[in-house]
Amino acid sequence: MKIERHHQKEQDPKVRAKNFTEPVYNFDPETAIAEAKRCLKCKNAPCVNGCPVAVKIPEFIGKLAGGDPLGAAAVIRETNNLPAVCGRVCPQEEQCEKLCIRARMEGPVSIGALERYAADYALEHGPEQTPPKGSLKGRVAVVGSGPSSLTCAADCAAAGLSVTVYEAFHLAGGVLVYGIPEFRLPKSLVQKEIGKLLSLGVQLELNTVIGKTITLPQLLEKFDAVFIGSGAGLPQFLNIPGESLNGVYSANEYLTRVNLMRAYDPDSPTPVARGGRVTVFGAGNVAMDAARTALRLGADRVSIVYRRGREEMPARKEEIRHAEEEGIVFELLTAPLEIVGENGRVRAVKCVRCELGAPDASGRRRPVVIPDSDFEIPCETAIVAVGTSPNPLIKDSAPDLKVTEKGTIIVDEKGATSIPGVYAGGDAVTGAATVILAMGAGRTAAASIIEYSKTDKKQT
Repeated sequence: MKIERHHQKEQDPKVRAKNFTEPVYNFDPETAIAEAKRCLKCKNAPCVNGCPVAVKIPEFIGKLAGGDPLGAAAVIRETNNLPAVCGRVCPQEEQCEKLCIRARMEGPVSIGALERYAADYALEHGPEQTPPKGSLKGRVAVVGSGPSSLTCAADCAAAGLSVTVYEAFHLAGGVLVYGIPEFRLPKSLVQKEIGKLLSLGVQLELNTVIGKTITLPQLLEKFDAVFIGSGAGLPQFLNIPGESLNGVYSANEYLTRVNLMRAYDPDSPTPVARGGRVTVFGAGNVAMDAARTALRLGADRVSIVYRRGREEMPARKEEIRHAEEEGIVFELLTAPLEIVGENGRVRAVKCVRCELGAPDASGRRRPVVIPDSDFEIPCETAIVAVGTSPNPLIKDSAPDLKVTEKGTIIVDEKGATSIPGVYAGGDAVTGAATVILAMGAGRTAAASIIEYSKTDKKQT
């Protein structure tokens, strides 16, 4: 039977463009139940196949349909340690919802919105029962505290292993706290999720840079196994003239200043440019986050420059729609040539128009420059959001750790690296990717570490 999909309500774009609160509201209980009842309870559950951590989707939705959100949250947490996070930032439209049978009819079940509803309900009305810990012995070091690391740490701790998480910053959460803006993922929510991890007995060491404060070989002297989930925090640039001018930021620096260092506060010791005209290079989720953040910090005009067309934009469609509704200008089929300065500061960006030619190695149509189409976009701030790669500190301190030419760590299908007892996952292995894929890698590595802990490691 055809039943129309229920949509979450949203703030008015003109209002939300001036605040850092979430633009999308949670379902109310009645709407959550009504949407949950749209689930067809498929026997083969294709939606589960689209989830990197294999959440039991029909089962948790069935609990919601029966009016049991705490039960639904408990089902989700069997395989997903960060459901309130995933319900907000996972690309469900390309994963679980894409495979939903109702997607062929009137629209897929709103799996992401229902996950968020159940997780938020549990955080507010819990506490949930802490699962009993296993009896395994052994010590595990986890490098980084982003989604892959948190997942690995939780699974290892639940098995009984003693786990210590090392974080370079002064606050745990990795990309969840430094890379994703408050309006997309509230920091208080992330800390609540981390609190559940600490309740399992996980130890947290902040302000510790692996590769400098402690090296990987030194960790192996203290621990039986190590998981590297240090992410991909080294920004890439355009390699065009003018990138050294004042007013040019990498998106990584810009978002870290605002999200983690509270640069939105005028009294912050790590200020960031506010107001004026802002140009962002790139069209992924990070570019959308940077552009929408600049708008909320009072920018007069924000432009996104992207050398391909709308269909090729890698950002989530919802993020693109939100950015457009809020008034951000899209300069598509446009390539930057130079960042133009005056008195050492950014004055404009010189660009050229493009058209799409034949597909390149990525399968996307290659942008081809249109002759004599140069023009300038006046701006005072330029933000480069064209990708990141892993920081080389860890590999430089561990010569036996094999990496690719791009600096990503090489692992096998079980997350094992070239060093016995050392595992890795998330962006440190794949390069910048999604939260849920990083969590899936953390879960895979945790299973391997648990098996490894059962062996005589001295003979491995």
